[in-house]
Amino acid sequence: MNAICETTSDDLHERKMQSTNETRLQGQSLETLLSQRSGQTAFWDFLKSEFCEENLDFWLACEEFKTLNSPEQLTRKATSIYEEFIRIESPREINLDFYTRDITAQNLQQPSPSCFSEAQRKIYSLMENDSFPRFIQSDQYKDLFDAASRPRSFGKHRRAFKMKSTVDLMQHD
Repeated sequence: MNAICETTSDDLHERKMQSTNETRLQGQSLETLLSQRSGQTAFWDFLKSEFCEENLDFWLACEEFKTLNSPEQLTRKATSIYEEFIRIESPREINLDFYTRDITAQNLQQPSPSCFSEAQRKIYSLMENDSFPRFIQSDQYKDLFDAASRPRSFGKHRRAFKMKSTVDLMQHD
């Protein structure tokens, strides 16, 4: 009898978690999406289908860049980011206005963790206002939403363990 009550309680907990996950995804912002690995992957796949995945790659490179400490690392990585994403006709050139591109180039004279801040802010705004609203309507988002809505498999194992433990206790009495 006790095992049945515990199983029912676990089922209710799983339904509540599922509902919480669905609600979290429905009201999701770009910031929340990018804070989750699965969100980054789904958004990157979407951006790739729109031929603009370099925006997210640039934003992520800037996030990593901000964590660097040594001047040598900052200089080396700043040059790499600039050459890959910002320099005109670079292999993965991002869409920046002349002013932002120029300010960023000037900031590279003395690289600091904030030297890409303005460019990163512009690209984030572009993703948030242009790509993200389309992503919310995409199959990639629906797949991410469905994955977050599925009950976690560890819940089944937890229930089975509790039921086995309860049966073991009853046999020992």
